[in-house]
Amino acid sequence: MSDKVPNGWKECRLEEVAKIVGGGTPKTDVDEYWNGDIPWITPKDLSNFNGRYISKGERNISEKGLVNSSAKLLPPGTILLTSRAPVGYLAIAENEITTNQGFRSLVPLNNIDNIFLFYLLKNNIEYLKSQATGTTFGELAGSVLKSLVFLFPPLPEQRAIASVLSSLDDKIDLLHRENKTLEAMAETLFRQWFIEEAKDEWEEKSLKDIYIFEKGFEPGSENYLETEEEDAIRFIRVGDMLSHTPSVYIKKSLAKSICSADDLLMSFDGTPGRLNFGIEGAYSSGIRRIYSLNPVYDNLGLKYLIFKSKHIQDTVNAHSSGTVILHASSSIDELTFSFPDERKLEEFNEMITPIFSKMQLNKRQFRILEKLRDTLLPKLMSGEVRVKYVEEEMASCRA
Repeated sequence: MSDKVPNGWKECRLEEVAKIVGGGTPKTDVDEYWNGDIPWITPKDLSNFNGRYISKGERNISEKGLVNSSAKLLPPGTILLTSRAPVGYLAIAENEITTNQGFRSLVPLNNIDNIFLFYLLKNNIEYLKSQATGTTFGELAGSVLKSLVFLFPPLPEQRAIASVLSSLDDKIDLLHRENKTLEAMAETLFRQWFIEEAKDEWEEKSLKDIYIFEKGFEPGSENYLETEEEDAIRFIRVGDMLSHTPSVYIKKSLAKSICSADDLLMSFDGTPGRLNFGIEGAYSSGIRRIYSLNPVYDNLGLKYLIFKSKHIQDTVNAHSSGTVILHASSSIDELTFSFPDERKLEEFNEMITPIFSKMQLNKRQFRILEKLRDTLLPKLMSGEVRVKYVEEEMASCRA
């Protein structure tokens, strides 16, 4: 901990501010322990989770499963923290929930705002990871987690800090939901035009004759930068394509090709078929930038909908191979699609362009908000930036 403690703040061990609870897994060979009404969360459920509140995972357990295992029923507002494989996934329980043994969940006590605690842990993920031990994979022991010391402001200031950060995340969540709605609208139009109302006379074309599949490169992990330094750009890896801010940067001079906000990216390694657009930066060898020299076919919305279509996704997956990491590079030769004439394509492009333009605008907005939130987070959690609040008495931590 820092020697400088902001006025009115206290150093507390986590066990003084929250009850720390482990999880468990009912016997998988007992059918009556499963498929009940109790949500059961595993680290896998949080692997692609970008929100804050979670209500359920892939599986539920039954009352008998709960009683006959070490799983615990956790109240709404509990902070779910993965403690192994990997350490550091975070979520807030939206309702009563249980977890497997890969979690150390924190049930805040009366003197702690649960949203503040969520952001406090979020700001200290790397520190939490550093406290894990183990040879095969790191695990954050409950005894270690309980002993960790952090700074806590008075409860009203906790709530004020949580309100500032939550308001930013609420706006980000709203923009994400709007984009999902817009994408669903575009997919409905695409299905109507190109599936339900497709004509027999449309020509089936090989997509490699229409599109260029430009492969990215690997700069080497020794060239990764963790912060956006001067003359640095984002480096997009396959795992980053589900997030909104790639986790590493590289020197711009290393980049062989740079993606713009109007490009479409598709992964051909790792998780073949994963799509994203509007990411600016260089991209890895497992990703292809897809573009056409013909502007009618190069419309961002049209490209996105074609390559997300079931036919294309099924083809990519069918031609993926590999024991540890899947590769789908050869699937490019198998990708075909039936197209109407260019006049019809132009008509469709005119319909969907405003939809995707709005989605792009939303993406730019929530990236600005994410950057603001990530800038404010450490400053608010350290007391470097203070917020106004109504004075209340804070329950003191034990000595």
